[in-house]
Amino acid sequence: MNVHASQVYLRLKFGLALANSVMFTTYAVYFIQTLGLTPLQLLLVGTVLELTVLLFEGITGVVADTYGRRKSVILGMFVMSGSFFLEGSVIGAGAVVPVISLFVWVLISEAIRGFGETFLSGADTAWFVDEVGEEHAGPVFMRAKRWTLTAALLGIGISVGLSTLATNLPFLAGGLLYAVMGGYLHLHMKETKFIRQERPPGSGPWTELKSTWLTGAREISSRPILLMMLAVTVFSGAASEGYDRLWEAHLLKEITFPAELPLSPALWFGLISVLTILLSMLAMWIAEKRLDTTDERIVFKSMFVLTALRIAAVLSFAFSPNFGWALVSLLAVGVIGTVSAPLFETWLNLNIESRARATVLSMMSQSDALGQTAGGPFVGWIGNRLSVRASLTTAAVLLLPILFVFGRVLRKRQ
Repeated sequence: MNVHASQVYLRLKFGLALANSVMFTTYAVYFIQTLGLTPLQLLLVGTVLELTVLLFEGITGVVADTYGRRKSVILGMFVMSGSFFLEGSVIGAGAVVPVISLFVWVLISEAIRGFGETFLSGADTAWFVDEVGEEHAGPVFMRAKRWTLTAALLGIGISVGLSTLATNLPFLAGGLLYAVMGGYLHLHMKETKFIRQERPPGSGPWTELKSTWLTGAREISSRPILLMMLAVTVFSGAASEGYDRLWEAHLLKEITFPAELPLSPALWFGLISVLTILLSMLAMWIAEKRLDTTDERIVFKSMFVLTALRIAAVLSFAFSPNFGWALVSLLAVGVIGTVSAPLFETWLNLNIESRARATVLSMMSQSDALGQTAGGPFVGWIGNRLSVRASLTTAAVLLLPILFVFGRVLRKRQ
């Protein structure tokens, strides 16, 4: 196994998790209290991000498979760094160009972020799996999840501290961390296993890109199981967009924090994140000991059970009668998501050929973005017309088709 590539991948995941934790632990305080975004606007922010991903994901995935995953990842890091710097400077940008509202500045920032994410998603995993080999990837994916949880735990404290000083500081710090990671990868990320497909005589770059895209499309269309996973990611994306964008608003506006504990919202969100991470670390340790990630049936059975539990947890959160109930439900959703992610990633990479790996992974991300783009505004509209509670219920309902798909696969493989 390529130990150097494993270490670079683990450090990459650690750095990304740290930056994201710094920014997104308290982002709701910045968006809701400082910028005054409504539930619908919060969903539209996510919609713009996912629409950008939907438009560019396939193109950038093909670029990674055609010209190299390393170049794609490093470019994505610097583009995203710029987007987060802009997002943290929205108030200043609004003062310089007052004809553009703060909300529009946020949308512009998210569009740039989405463009950068398309260069990163799929390419980093494709690079890593090729460098270490498919048979060694699963255990490292599980280890990477533990690294990201540790980084997220560290980032929570930084986020709460910076947000206490100024609510936009976490975004500026996150942008700086992305730039530092881009520099680190430029120096240490080596690509030794990537084989560029030979260009037919007389063909240009567009012909080469088209050939790579068609290879990825044929890979998916020839494998019914990959087509099924495309459908799963569409519904998962629609559900996650509603939940991820609105759970903080549900706590702030409909549940409210306990009055007897005079803590700021930023500190509450930090404490919730810490509890989620600690429980997730325990869950990941148990999963690593108990689950055989090389057995596809075990992976599918695990994803079926975890999806059922996720639906129940989201519904429980939506109908929480008090803060204690809501907190337990939140923690359950977080832990379930943590355990599910590496299982899905491991299984997916075992079923994709190397030459089209980044393209296929990008297509999966596109289907997720399609679900979020289509489902997000609908869930947000329900929140504006009825309540955030109704939006969260809708998000849980959108997960039901996934449960049906996993159940059908399990019955066929018995």
